[in-house]
Amino acid sequence: VQLVESGGGLVQPGGSLRLSCGASGSIFSLNTMGWYRQAPGKQRELVAVSVSGSSTNYADSVKGRFTISRDNAKNTLYLQMNSLKPEDTAVYFCGAGFKAGTVNYWGKGTLVTVSS
Repeated sequence: VQLVESGGGLVQPGGSLRLSCGASGSIFSLNTMGWYRQAPGKQRELVAVSVSGSSTNYADSVKGRFTISRDNAKNTLYLQMNSLKPEDTAVYFCGAGFKAGTVNYWGKGTLVTVSS
């Protein structure tokens, strides 16, 4: 399984970005796909996850601002990020796993910088 993120960049506070994660390989057995982020000097943390293509979970810090979605026909995972804040600045990673709560595959990440 290969995961490739795109869509990161520099945005002003209050702005929006949409991240994409293209998946290829043996993805039919993947149960969970999600977005994670790692800010400088901090541990990687869960941002949003889609389980079995139906239920979703979000970190409290992004609820109401970020939306995760999947396009199974395109094998692509998205993260729509609105009302961005400087504290959202991080490298965002796409992760996928065979079971809920696990990540077996990681993308290389895409940098999101929120700054004026």
